[in-house]
Amino acid sequence: MSRILVSGSMAYDRIMNFGGLFKDHFLSDKLHNLNISFQVDTMAEHFGGTAGNIAYNLALLGEKPTILSNAGSDFEKYREHLEKTGISAEPIAIIPETFTSVAHIVTDRGDNQIAAFYMGAGEIPYKKPVEIAPRDVLIVGAGNITDMETLPRMAKKAGASYLFDPGQAIPALSQDVLRNGVEGASVLFVNDYELAMISKKTEWSEADISKRVGTLIVTLGAEGSRVITKEGEVRVAAVKTSEVKDPTGAGDAYRAGYIKGIALGRQPAECAELASATAVYAVESVGTQEHTYTLADLKARFEKTYGKMLEI
Repeated sequence: MSRILVSGSMAYDRIMNFGGLFKDHFLSDKLHNLNISFQVDTMAEHFGGTAGNIAYNLALLGEKPTILSNAGSDFEKYREHLEKTGISAEPIAIIPETFTSVAHIVTDRGDNQIAAFYMGAGEIPYKKPVEIAPRDVLIVGAGNITDMETLPRMAKKAGASYLFDPGQAIPALSQDVLRNGVEGASVLFVNDYELAMISKKTEWSEADISKRVGTLIVTLGAEGSRVITKEGEVRVAAVKTSEVKDPTGAGDAYRAGYIKGIALGRQPAECAELASATAVYAVESVGTQEHTYTLADLKARFEKTYGKMLEI
């Protein structure tokens, strides 16, 4: 594998916590005319976005990913953060007439989330030339819709492997774009709700989808993940924690761990084990790029959960 290419959003995350439960404040007979406000307990701004989060977690694992994404005129502090982490910001295209994308995320005490996303620079397709080589591995994360359409086609044309992670962009993707991204992906990442959304939108059953991808990964939070390949299905346990602070970004950390597994030449279930071991650090920290760990710590937690050594 020559390069890891990461496409998706670059964003500032404004993360807020609500001490109650959202469900206690929704009236089932008034949902047609929803008008509600939550008073949050905390608010902090963090570095985020799908591409930024995945790249950050790959850097923790010793990789040097190439980010294919745009940012705005307010990007400088994010640039400094990336470079301190060992990630080159040079591939990121700056759109000076607008701002970097912003995500507003409110989490209740049941870990339910309500989010609003301002696209900003992310509304514009990636502005720099992209050349994909056959040995490259590309992850297409939620971000600019045009990029999510064109990059899978470019990867297929180049004979390169790509992982498709449509996530929060699913509602904005047409049936054709979603089908194009799924069809031929080496890995499709979804949670169980996203799988149902994709199935409804593509009019493909889970069995239909699994036939069209190399591996279907369905994440289940604390219940682990389902790893579905042509050989069958394997359940992979989550790495346990007693310190859940914020679930935001756990999925992106999971993707990074899985990609590291690919770089190490591991099989899908083994990649999912490494993914689960990296994801747990994200939930133990507020913010998607605030956590860190040593490889020795990662190996110890991996061995405790899966009963085998992690060679990394």
